[in-house]
Amino acid sequence: MFLRLVADSFSRRPRHKLLTGAALALGMAVATAAISVSLDVGDRLAREFRSLGANLVVTPRADSLPLEIGGVDYRPVNAGAYLPESDLGKLKTIFWRNNIIAFAPMLEIQAHVLPMDGNWSDTSLIGTWAEHQISLPDGGTFSTGVAKSNPWWRIDGRWFLENSKECIVGIEFAKKNGIKVGDWLSITAGAVTKIPSPEKVVGILSSGGPEDNAVIVPLGRAQILADKTSQYRRLYVSALTKPEDDFGRRDPKTLAPADYDRWYCTPYISSIALQISQVLPGADVRVIRRVADGEGAILTRVRTLLWLVTFASLLAAALAVGASSAASVIERRTEIGLMKALGAGSGTVGFLLVAEQLLLALLGGGLGYSLGILLARLVGQKIFGVAPEFSFLVLSVIIGLAAVVTLLGSAIPLRRASRYEPAPILRGE
Repeated sequence: MFLRLVADSFSRRPRHKLLTGAALALGMAVATAAISVSLDVGDRLAREFRSLGANLVVTPRADSLPLEIGGVDYRPVNAGAYLPESDLGKLKTIFWRNNIIAFAPMLEIQAHVLPMDGNWSDTSLIGTWAEHQISLPDGGTFSTGVAKSNPWWRIDGRWFLENSKECIVGIEFAKKNGIKVGDWLSITAGAVTKIPSPEKVVGILSSGGPEDNAVIVPLGRAQILADKTSQYRRLYVSALTKPEDDFGRRDPKTLAPADYDRWYCTPYISSIALQISQVLPGADVRVIRRVADGEGAILTRVRTLLWLVTFASLLAAALAVGASSAASVIERRTEIGLMKALGAGSGTVGFLLVAEQLLLALLGGGLGYSLGILLARLVGQKIFGVAPEFSFLVLSVIIGLAAVVTLLGSAIPLRRASRYEPAPILRGE
């Protein structure tokens, strides 16, 4: 009998049910799209932000005191200590090893460069990896290098090969000395009287930074010129991170053991920095704040916008459901009065009306999720370049939200219906 009453309500009043279901479907569609994109946009934007460059820099702890202004290190390039290249594989052994997407060691020295048909020029010589396969402690390999850690560097030509006598020349240095791809340079470090090393120019670099006035060579070549075998001066690390909140910015030394474990097991930039310092003895790991903070601010604002859109869609759906429910209750006053006159209590009447609304929530939420996934894929593909996939978690959340929105929106009309007295209604008052 109960199911017959519910089915009869849907068959005799399709207009109200259709309007309520449509309002729920539209609200849940927008909520589905916003939630799906919000859950996916963090990882997507974090990977896009890696094109901004490294967000961690590793230097020797025993180095001299830093002299930085505006994030630029003004210490002499030849000053300070060095770190062993053999430890770099340990970066892929930390807890958040899969979040380390690239790293590039650098050894910078002062050098004398003699272009073809030119004069000797003093400039910075930077040794690094372009595309390097590093052996990991677990027996695997990892492909990394400055081509991945600094993807915004534009090369006219190609990158140098490992352990080759090839180099990349910064665009400003190339213009001043008339250097082009295919030329040969003579390079020596220290006194000019040393035997020069011939290097073939295979690319012109445009980075927008100090590298535009430098010569970049394979790390092994710079180590030979500087007499620093298997050592480097600075390491740039590009890691996927979670924007730091108030908890993430707390000093880990002041945290209780449970809070420390939570902080350590969250991919905050500071927790990844600590883990790197634990596996690289004698290293000082610092966060490049202008990159990390910028990423966090943008991610937070995008997510806030999406959650505001979700809240607005749910509020609009609740108001629409409330209006439709109020109209339906007024239209069914006689039916409600008759049920109560035949012995139905307020609880029974209320349960019947709630069951109808929950059935509408199930249908409207399911339809809204289907529409929302299509909208999410369209928005994700057009704006973020990736389409969110189907998720049972999001589906269950949307069905639950549809039920909550339906009950909240129709709470006042249903409460009024349960309090109707049958006698005045049946007398037509």
